[in-house]
Amino acid sequence: MILSVPELVEQAKKLVNCVSAAEAFKSKSATFIDVREPEECTASPVENSITIPRGVLEMNIAKHCTDAEMEIYVHCASGGRAALAAEQLQRIGYKNVKAISSPHDDVRQAQKNQ
Repeated sequence: MILSVPELVEQAKKLVNCVSAAEAFKSKSATFIDVREPEECTASPVENSITIPRGVLEMNIAKHCTDAEMEIYVHCASGGRAALAAEQLQRIGYKNVKAISSPHDDVRQAQKNQ
């Protein structure tokens, strides 16, 4: 059976820790990874987030996150890519990864409120 993207996202959300944007931005020592495409990030940036598009995450994450135990929050436009990215980071070996399930506007607002 071939799974649809929404089905893949639902599976990923069951395997990763999903949190709200408000909860994520309570952390003062975490690394935030924005897995949206560069054009999306340029049009609506989230300050202090590292942009690593979902399509190249596995190739570029180690440049920014060298410790498997570091606290990482992944976000995107709606939470779907974030869940898929968090699942993949767990497969790679990162132990403290969370997907922000909030929409992008909530992520930006939570970041401003920190």
